[in-house]
Amino acid sequence: MTLSPARVPATGVRRLTTTLYGYAFLDDFVLLYPVYVLLFADTGMSLWQISSLFALWSVTGVVLEVPSGAWADAMSRRRLLWIGPLLTAAGFALWVALPSYGAFAAGFVLWGAGGALGSGALEALVYDELDRLDAAGRYARVMGRARAARLLGTVASLGLAGPVFARGGYAAVGAASVLVCVLTALTATRFPEHRVRPEGVGDSRPATLRAGLAEVRGDRAVRGALLLIPAVAAVWGALDEYTPLLVRDLGVAEATVPYLIMLIWAGVTLGSLLTGPAERLGTTGLALLLAGAALALAVGAMARSLAGVALVSLAFAGFQLAEVLADARLQHRIDESRRATLTSVASLGTELATIATFGVYALLGTDLAHGTVFAVLAIPYLLTALALVRARAATARRSSYGAS
Repeated sequence: MTLSPARVPATGVRRLTTTLYGYAFLDDFVLLYPVYVLLFADTGMSLWQISSLFALWSVTGVVLEVPSGAWADAMSRRRLLWIGPLLTAAGFALWVALPSYGAFAAGFVLWGAGGALGSGALEALVYDELDRLDAAGRYARVMGRARAARLLGTVASLGLAGPVFARGGYAAVGAASVLVCVLTALTATRFPEHRVRPEGVGDSRPATLRAGLAEVRGDRAVRGALLLIPAVAAVWGALDEYTPLLVRDLGVAEATVPYLIMLIWAGVTLGSLLTGPAERLGTTGLALLLAGAALALAVGAMARSLAGVALVSLAFAGFQLAEVLADARLQHRIDESRRATLTSVASLGTELATIATFGVYALLGTDLAHGTVFAVLAIPYLLTALALVRARAATARRSSYGAS
């Protein structure tokens, strides 16, 4: 049977999104997630050592982020997406086989390298494939659902981590995590990729990077969209790593920690599903979203109660939603040939800001409770919301001057 033209794009979109949602789910269906910071602490790591491991993770991303984006614009993006999870699997295997600071550090380097290979490549592949099918307008909604699938993977891993950990300890959750990473790599091989890659890969990477940076310097809209991503993503992405410590401060048993973390991420999943309706939010609406999430984070973290955990969940949902919207703004403003490169530049900014957040957290956490540190780190979001409002007002003034 011959497919009609309308059916061909629908079939292509379905294949792309099905693979994407499966990949996203498996990529975060990692049973080590809710307990690896506890593994570090139980091995004898201090707060400073734990924070240094997180910083090393981010430094690895900083070093590899932009080069990997240029690679993704010059070679197969699908290939990078299946290599990355295999590197992560090797890192997790090191953690549980040789629990020590050196093994933890090496594991984070491997995990950081795996994440860098996929950062930029995934967004660029999805956007270009949708654009090829005349469906680029669905990008924000598709990526919002992909984030939801990713978070469902996180929630499912949180639900399973408790009983698996109770039965087999860190070795069991580690083995399960390695297996899932391998399944993620296999799923990545199913991504469609029709982009014609340039010849001369070695020469094209520097040229692609230079062209991308020139676009950032010369286009105010691209520059603003690029800077918004680290402003939204960095702080709450760093705080995520400390949520088990925040929850454990409530006095609950360690076996209960994964379930309360699951509550937080269930809210974030719901937030991701609101991406479609939230696309109608303008700059002012995005500013209000960030301000409200910041207030929920501060109040929830200071509450030291189950209700406070629910507020932290609400705050993370708002930040997740804002992050997807910020990514969509950037993708709509950049050229196809530099899409992965500029997405990786934005991720580089996120990694640098995340490293700074880890340092600030370690500094404040020496003398303050985890809830207090969370509340203090809500302030950057209030400043970002204020900057958005001021930028919107400046744009309105320029428009009125142009009209007159």
